[in-house]
Amino acid sequence: MLAVFRLAIIIIFSAAGFFLGGGFGHPVAGLILGFVFGGGALLIEFSARRISLGTIIGGLIGLAIGLLFASLLFLPVKGIVPAGMRGVYEFVIYGVLGWGGLVIGIGKGHNLTVPGLFRIFRGEMEEQNLKILDTSVIIDGRIADICESGFIEGSFIIPQFILQELQHIADSPDPLKRGRGRRGLDILHRMQKMTNLDIRIVEEDFPKIKEVDSKLVALGKMMGAKIVTNDFNLNKVAELQGVSVLNINELANVLKPVVLPGEYMKVFIIKEGKEANQGVAYLDDGTMVVVDNGRKLIGKHVDVTVTSVLQTTAGRMIFTKTKEDYEREELRAAK
Repeated sequence: MLAVFRLAIIIIFSAAGFFLGGGFGHPVAGLILGFVFGGGALLIEFSARRISLGTIIGGLIGLAIGLLFASLLFLPVKGIVPAGMRGVYEFVIYGVLGWGGLVIGIGKGHNLTVPGLFRIFRGEMEEQNLKILDTSVIIDGRIADICESGFIEGSFIIPQFILQELQHIADSPDPLKRGRGRRGLDILHRMQKMTNLDIRIVEEDFPKIKEVDSKLVALGKMMGAKIVTNDFNLNKVAELQGVSVLNINELANVLKPVVLPGEYMKVFIIKEGKEANQGVAYLDDGTMVVVDNGRKLIGKHVDVTVTSVLQTTAGRMIFTKTKEDYEREELRAAK
């Protein structure tokens, strides 16, 4: 259907050129010009399909502002320059400022949206410190505890497509997924009750973008907001596209207590480690503690000494030896 429409455009332009050119005695030239103009119209239509609405709006606004400044600048110039040169000066001033405004408007308008324009017309200034919540961080729930403590402030944005994803998870036939989805909805309900938070549900969607993560990045760019997430892949993709990210897992790793080699701690060994004779314990914050020669001590509380600390992408690992083994090796080294 679209191909038929484009063919009709070419035929109409060509026929119009033929008849108009015939009135001046040049029907063939008119036909050629009509065909060229028809092709140009199709080229503009094809290009417009690939340009965002925000870019077009930004370009038009920039062009209008540039021409306005050109008019204001030309008023005093018109009385100074000779009458024969006014056309040249007018062309240069309007051309330079108009083109400059168009280029700047296109560059600044790619994130402009119709809802954003309405907010500007209503006098609403662009807000700072906006944060968009991702599905993973809502289900995780720690964001509610952090907000309750007052460490994070500002406005929290909940996109409608995130709510739809949570609802879809909550309606899943899988009991585990259903529980996670309902937990996420409960966390949002809890955050809405906090008087120190501004929770907003926005309708902005990106129909041409299918993946939720890509929609979050696009919304973050559009609103100049940070994305709050636990998703490592979303974190990297957002940073590559210039969108700031607050990763709750990174925050948790930073807040874990610092331990140094030689310090003592008491742990409860719950299982064997990967290497021979190793035992594994966990601190209250989830940090894994590997105890050398601790396999025989599974199910017991043990005093251990830190030998080294390893920071990985998954978190922090603490390697230890039992207090007796560590002191024994220290005595041997002293001799």
